[in-house]
Amino acid sequence: MLGLPKSTEIKKQLPKKAVYQKFAMDAPARARFDTDISRLDIVNEVSATNTTFAAGDTVKSFYVLLVTLKKAKIDEKNIILLSRLIEQNMLFILAFDGKAKLAVYHSRLILGEMKPIDELTVKLTGLEMDAVWENMIVQIGDITIEAGNTLDEQIQIDEKRRKLQKQIDTLEKQVWKEKQPKKKFEICQQVKKLKGKLET
Repeated sequence: MLGLPKSTEIKKQLPKKAVYQKFAMDAPARARFDTDISRLDIVNEVSATNTTFAAGDTVKSFYVLLVTLKKAKIDEKNIILLSRLIEQNMLFILAFDGKAKLAVYHSRLILGEMKPIDELTVKLTGLEMDAVWENMIVQIGDITIEAGNTLDEQIQIDEKRRKLQKQIDTLEKQVWKEKQPKKKFEICQQVKKLKGKLET
């Protein structure tokens, strides 16, 4: 799966009951989780012992968790919850109806694009596991790390840009609906100010 080395393959089902017990989830939280997720399987463990990569300072290994979904659109909180359950670096394959997307939690949830499951691949690049893990996050999130930034800094910058763009889009919709010229002008000024922030 994902074009990962055969030596990393494992098959271990993670019972949903274990998730419920670990978090002492109440009935509504269980229901939300159960509405989205059908089955959980650990399908790979990528580590220095079963690959040619050296152990990193912080990353010694990561697991690949196949999350079989009951529907295409799910509550992202359930994936964040899973990332906290297993105190390891986790790569998620969110699969539904022959298609899947990759997800990883790194300061925030980073999601890849939905593709046919057999077209989903990950390239392991780097000399040691820290670099392999970081490069994988960059691949999944299609992140371009600008000169002088760390991955964490770039994720924060991209998140700020995304929020600014969302504000701009919302205000631009308001401009079209607004009938009062004065109010329209004020919104346009706000948009101009936000676009200036986005450029810097």
